[in-house]
Amino acid sequence: MSKRKSDEATVLDHASVHRRGLMLVLSSPSGAGKTTISRELLRREPNLTMSISATTRAKRPGEAEGVDYFFVDTTTFNLMVNRRAFLEHAHVFENYYGTPREPVEKALAAGQDVLFDIDWQGTQQLAENARDDLVTVFILPPSTRELERRLHARAQDSDDVVAKRMARAADEMSHWREYDYVIVNDDIAASVNAVQHILAAERLKRDRQVGLGDFVKALREGQ
Repeated sequence: MSKRKSDEATVLDHASVHRRGLMLVLSSPSGAGKTTISRELLRREPNLTMSISATTRAKRPGEAEGVDYFFVDTTTFNLMVNRRAFLEHAHVFENYYGTPREPVEKALAAGQDVLFDIDWQGTQQLAENARDDLVTVFILPPSTRELERRLHARAQDSDDVVAKRMARAADEMSHWREYDYVIVNDDIAASVNAVQHILAAERLKRDRQVGLGDFVKALREGQ
């Protein structure tokens, strides 16, 4: 084989290696910063898309079908549960929420990474259904006092609601050991950078390189 043909074969083989996408989960107690980190990640990472949940709650003004949520009735939702069409689902404040499996699978197969902003219970379900595709990050506040300050600074909730969120935070933080990575969010920019480094490393993992075995085989055979 001429050098030119050999070079062309190597290029073709290398082009056949492509990456399967991953599911990136960010979890934290309310106020620790996961939503802010998520928004900045989506702005910085063009290959990262936010997962879209199905819900039985009513559409709010300004929301769009297939953009903010997939809006379904309770009967349809339950049928989807029975068909195992969700990667995870939950009942929250009289409504149902779930992550449809099919659009996530399509994104992963196309090499697209999918971001999830969910709690530890949803993360456990994802781990049961798709552990090989999953990368989980738990965001901790730098202190309890700072967490409470942030909740009050948002001015979104009453003192009673803040107190309930603080009470729930201790239980939520007890699940930190279940996550692949833990970040103490003392500085948003540093935390976003840390998650980007995690993404960069996880994207290069051997098992996510589809076709890599055949490419290495071809290299060993001198192609």
